[in-house]
Amino acid sequence: MFVDSHAHLFFPNFKDDLEEVIERAKQNGVDYILVPGTDLATSKQALDLAEKYDFIYAAVGVHPHDTAEWNADFIPKIKQLAEHEKVVAIGEIGLDYYYDFSPREKQIDAFRAQLDLALELNLPVIIHNREANDDIMNFAREYAPKGLKAQFHCFAGSAKDAQELTELGYTISFTGNITFKKAETLRKMVASVHPENMLIETDSPFLTPVPHRGRRNEPAYVKYVAEKIAEIHKLRVQDIARATSYRAYKLFGIGEEPKLRFTYQIGKSLYINVTNRCNADCVFCDRNGDAVIFGYKLKMRKDQEPPAAVYIAEIGDPTKYKEIVFCGYGEPTIRWDVVKEVAKYVKAKGGNTRLNTNGHGNVINKRDITPELKDLIDAVSISLNSTDPEQYAKLMRVSPSMHAEMIDFAKKAKQYSRVVMSIVGLSEVDTEKAKKFVTEEIGAEFRVREYFS
Repeated sequence: MFVDSHAHLFFPNFKDDLEEVIERAKQNGVDYILVPGTDLATSKQALDLAEKYDFIYAAVGVHPHDTAEWNADFIPKIKQLAEHEKVVAIGEIGLDYYYDFSPREKQIDAFRAQLDLALELNLPVIIHNREANDDIMNFAREYAPKGLKAQFHCFAGSAKDAQELTELGYTISFTGNITFKKAETLRKMVASVHPENMLIETDSPFLTPVPHRGRRNEPAYVKYVAEKIAEIHKLRVQDIARATSYRAYKLFGIGEEPKLRFTYQIGKSLYINVTNRCNADCVFCDRNGDAVIFGYKLKMRKDQEPPAAVYIAEIGDPTKYKEIVFCGYGEPTIRWDVVKEVAKYVKAKGGNTRLNTNGHGNVINKRDITPELKDLIDAVSISLNSTDPEQYAKLMRVSPSMHAEMIDFAKKAKQYSRVVMSIVGLSEVDTEKAKKFVTEEIGAEFRVREYFS
């Protein structure tokens, strides 16, 4: 259920009861643990643990605290350790200007050399950052175009930094400090990050979460981090577990690829994977990639698309859910007849329905389908994405004329269903302008969809 993506199990305070610690982790749903070294000696210890336990993996590298003696001889030694099959990252590396245990120029030299090694070995990095944000962000910007993959461990930067890092393709990681009583600012930042851009960690033996704060931290407590994130995002703990575990799979190769799902639950809603086909090809959509959301695999060919009866059987009693949502990695109105048949069943059984669409349904079906929403679709969520037709066309890779078609669909749909229009929270999109346009000119509801890479 959980992946603890950062636990220093080689610390001396685990020496006497490591077996019990590992057993408690298993009992509390921890499927995998990643142990990052902090110098050459502890990197070897992390690797020893990974060799002993099949569900433990290692990262190797030199922490900024331990770079005072850094020289070029370190790289071949790290590289030799990294060649082991259980090593999945270079880390823990980075910069720490709070303690300054090592000269800053040494920290920077070591950080750059290990980033370059990670690129050479095609491994992700685990980044430590304390009071060194400007330099860390500059490194992040420099190395993103080179293909660097990174976990920003125990993230405590700003929401703006988090947005930029996720837009660059990096991963944000949270630990037990998000549960601390006075960590409200940090929790607000957690709320700004899409769960699919996250990893969870304990940083054992440090940063023990509430309700165990003041004691030694251990991997079993990673569930408290997941629970707090679920609370912040108003989701289920299993949603956070699934999303973060899949992120660990994508970043580190830990775990297994999920299997195709036709229906999938997120929060209190059940989603219907109608199709992967679409008339658009949005730059922020993973339809042509893995097509996984919250750990659910939605990738399917046209010949795999099931009939309405399959969806209906999987739905069962629709009143168990807040709503039944027609939404997958594709445009649902391409299979409009199937959507209507399933929606008719849901409404007959007392359920609520929502259609997530790009608003091109009338063009796709070569007729005005909005009157058919009546008594079948309670809410329509339309991807506005931009108020500017040219930017809209660039983001969705469609003709600019489709912007007017989408607006026309929204205005017509208002006669039959509640309409919500949304944008993806990208820095290049003017959120306030979009909100004003939707609420004042269209008369619909507005929301921002969190971006995830």
